[in-house]
Amino acid sequence: MFQRVLIANRGEIACRIARTCRRMGIEYVAVYADVDAGAPHLEGAVARVRIGAGPAAQSYLLGERIIAASLETGCDAVHPGYGFLSENSGFAAAVTAAGLMFVGPTPQTIATLGDKARAKALMEAARVPVVPGGGDASDDPEIVASMVRKVGLPVLLKPSAGGGGKGMRVITQLAEVGDAVDSAIRIARSSFGDGRLIVERYIDKPRHIEVQVFGDTHGNVVHLFERECSLQRRHQKVVEEAPAPNLPQEVRQRLVEAAVRGASSVGYLNAGTFEFIVGPDFQFYFLEVNTRLQVEHPVTECVTGRDLVEWQLRVAAGEPLPLSQEQIRCTGHAMEARIYAEDPANDFRPSPGDVGTVRWPRDGRVESGIASGGVVPSFYDPMVAKLVTHADTRAGALTRLHAALGDTVLVGLTTNIGYLRRVLADASVQAGQVHTRYLDEHGARFTANEASALAAACASVIGLAGCNAANPWVADGLRGAGDRADLDAEAPLGRVELWEGELGFSCALQTRTPEGIRVAINGAIWNVCPLGDADGVHHGRVGSRYWFAQWHQGRWEMQVDGDRVVLQPARTRSFNTAATAGLAVAPMSGTIAALPVRVGDRVSQGATLAIVEAMKMEHGVASARDGTVRAIAFSVGDTVKAGELIVDIE
Repeated sequence: MFQRVLIANRGEIACRIARTCRRMGIEYVAVYADVDAGAPHLEGAVARVRIGAGPAAQSYLLGERIIAASLETGCDAVHPGYGFLSENSGFAAAVTAAGLMFVGPTPQTIATLGDKARAKALMEAARVPVVPGGGDASDDPEIVASMVRKVGLPVLLKPSAGGGGKGMRVITQLAEVGDAVDSAIRIARSSFGDGRLIVERYIDKPRHIEVQVFGDTHGNVVHLFERECSLQRRHQKVVEEAPAPNLPQEVRQRLVEAAVRGASSVGYLNAGTFEFIVGPDFQFYFLEVNTRLQVEHPVTECVTGRDLVEWQLRVAAGEPLPLSQEQIRCTGHAMEARIYAEDPANDFRPSPGDVGTVRWPRDGRVESGIASGGVVPSFYDPMVAKLVTHADTRAGALTRLHAALGDTVLVGLTTNIGYLRRVLADASVQAGQVHTRYLDEHGARFTANEASALAAACASVIGLAGCNAANPWVADGLRGAGDRADLDAEAPLGRVELWEGELGFSCALQTRTPEGIRVAINGAIWNVCPLGDADGVHHGRVGSRYWFAQWHQGRWEMQVDGDRVVLQPARTRSFNTAATAGLAVAPMSGTIAALPVRVGDRVSQGATLAIVEAMKMEHGVASARDGTVRAIAFSVGDTVKAGELIVDIE
């Protein structure tokens, strides 16, 4: 077994690999970019090696620096995790050439299966059903466009070298082809260093089911059952589970057999995932092979009781698989929810930034790469944590996951926690009757209702909970519950004025009740129950929902049933106000990916002025009015912060 392993990754997966290394008595070396100098994944490492600046292309994608760090620190092997260089055959080959073990498949297998067009042909030869497509991969926009016309609409664009839904685009109209292809190529190059795309016929409303496989150097190939990953938003997985619900046993058996047959046909080594789409008629088609550990591997670990990272390390060290197929059992049901730093209320816009207070639930498994007082950089994937639960039944696992999300505190960071709780409470989700487009088609169903008003009601009562030293509502300070001059017949306990940007709330604290304090806002009444505070974080209930609050830098950072709301005692100018004033400002921190206009250009309202890339996603900045480009403050490739002026329109 290895003595020392370099973990060529960051965030929660680096922490996950480190945990298994510690349990097995293996030393590990951590690498970091400047923005990760204080990140949790560095803890416990025998050595920490700086490999570059913030952007992945200047740090975690620099294979030569990672290999040099491995050799300088005396490592035996390199574990790539997932993302970054994990499916880069050139990196795997360079690791091997340097005399190190690559914890994953062989470079040849990665190259063969990483090319989705070649992988599709190989699987078809191995009698694995495949989706109709348009030929070889290409990064030439004209060739890709011609493949789209050849396959016929609707089609799906997929980066040949990538995974995780990044860069995937569905095209339903020919007018969309040009922009969609250009965007997909840019994202593929940025995320994977390879802009080639493949084109496939888009199959409407399929399920996404994948099979975990493992192979060793002794010729053994096994599966560890399947996972359901149909709950996706824009091709990005949100909730995963194992085993797949509502799947006939005969179909389940054919599915895992097809995966093992496909893996055996290429002599697969180490961990891999065969992904399939399954139609309403239970016919399934091969999508791709992910030649690495999957983000959702914990649900497989929960139902099998096996540590897949340990299996990876043992197989890479030349040991046979720990178990035969007959010895692998599936017990109970497991579910996983991905927590993203994104804003569901604003089209799921990435929300990098400073992390306030973090508290994880006591029930369930937590995989996290953030901590209180840390930073979520704009350069990487927006996923910051995963919550995983396991129970005897699917209903039990789902109930526990919903509760665990409710107990999660991420004050100061905008996340999708509230969105996830609403998704898990949906009747069709609870019945396991969903498909890959379900969340996109029913998006309005999962929109937060009254979150801002509820947050204002909760924030307004904190001054009455005996915690005045930790909040602004004091008798001779800001206008609030402690200001007795505000007493009137309708609000005998006081009145608090709060603002969310330009949206104002006049909170009338009316009376104490057995449940807490009754608060009226614009004709609606809520009973707010403050339950106390710890380390500056207040918490309580409003109705059946839990809330958390922290006073930070002159504002209330609120989390109500998972939704973030920022409240201030004074009105502030919003992003939309700046835009309508003729200022095209960055909607989030990120990198300028494109500037399709020049100074002096005449533009129309709605025209794209800039494209900002943040957390591997692109976001257009549109002109709020007709006008002329007066100035451009940045260039392509520059880093921009949320709210900074990019293009000035006169």
